[in-house]
Amino acid sequence: MAELYKKSGVDIDLADEFVEKIKKMVRLTQGAQVVSGVGGFASLFEINKTQLIAASTDGVGTKLKIAQALKSHKTIGQDLVAMCVNDLICTGAKPLFFLDYFATGRLDIGVGAQVVEGICKACQSIGVALVGGETAEMPGIYEEGIYDLAGFAVGLVNKNKVLTGKNLKEGDLLVGLKSSGLHSNGFSLFRSLFKSSETDWFKKALTPTRLYVNPVLKALEKFPKKIKAAAHITGSGFLNIPRVNENFDYEIHSVPSLTPLYKEIIKRGGLSTQELYTTFNGGVGFVLVIDPKILPDLLKALVRWGEKPFVMGQVRKGQGLLNMDRVPYK
Repeated sequence: MAELYKKSGVDIDLADEFVEKIKKMVRLTQGAQVVSGVGGFASLFEINKTQLIAASTDGVGTKLKIAQALKSHKTIGQDLVAMCVNDLICTGAKPLFFLDYFATGRLDIGVGAQVVEGICKACQSIGVALVGGETAEMPGIYEEGIYDLAGFAVGLVNKNKVLTGKNLKEGDLLVGLKSSGLHSNGFSLFRSLFKSSETDWFKKALTPTRLYVNPVLKALEKFPKKIKAAAHITGSGFLNIPRVNENFDYEIHSVPSLTPLYKEIIKRGGLSTQELYTTFNGGVGFVLVIDPKILPDLLKALVRWGEKPFVMGQVRKGQGLLNMDRVPYK
């Protein structure tokens, strides 16, 4: 898979090496107030004896190229917000406010307004304030008609409600929440397999990333301490699940049926089960790790809140490995 991705212009191994290289440098800037930093879904910073600030930043990646090719910019703002806040809630934090960074070669007011409109609608739907941002024109860095985005989300969580994953036990269950499509990952590979003239496939790929804030926060409030960890399924797909606690293995035995888009990606890329689910989300956008005792009530509640949850696997004794031997490939 790494070699296939390299051909599309992305070196996964090099990116991992970079993260390991900067960890030590980053730690030198941190004091005792930094509870968690590089490597988590979001960072946590202590502000008083009972509360932590949670912060996350992300972009939309080369999905921007899809929006620009289709000249369709109204939903890419939701992708930006979702990529940040979905990471943030993995700590148990409630997102409070959001900022954006919009960089372009030459500002097109109409395009910029569509992007910001999407950001605003996404923020309103989850009760998050868009408090500001930055617009930068950089001719020579970006060609005309090209823009880039970055987002920044900040939230708050009580110390006794942080999702740490430390209290996981063998037999705990993985509950999956379905994705709306590719979300915002794997697009360099996608673009290497599809031509921009294939507008039908491009339109399917542009479907915006789902926002999981409302159902997840409701679930955390209704089932305190029984939801033990959460994983946002972004880049590297299901490999995000072991990040919650690398002292266990995670056995996956159920996934949603593959959409026509995923089937076409498999056909063109010749992807194996392992390659598909460790590159794309495969139809699963978010995972809750729970005490089995709450399963029936949690599933009923999530359905009431508009989700289609399903049990996708279990926690096993181990060392941070992902077992997908039982995943049906269909």
